[in-house]
Amino acid sequence: MDSFKQFLKDYSGAIIGAIIAILILVTRLYELVIWIIMICIGVFVGNYVQHNKSMVKEKIKRFIDRL
Repeated sequence: MDSFKQFLKDYSGAIIGAIIAILILVTRLYELVIWIIMICIGVFVGNYVQHNKSMVKEKIKRFIDRL
């Protein structure tokens, strides 16, 4: 019994993480998480382009010229 308690003490974080992952998959919350991540990426890219317009224009122009 002591070894089981030690196992739970050592790996309680992993067990809780696995239970949370199972709940996310069962309730299909992963789709919401993916949407939130995609929105955050879009916000970051839009902000980067807004603050670095000239550099982005040059990079796009060089990319198109290569094609």
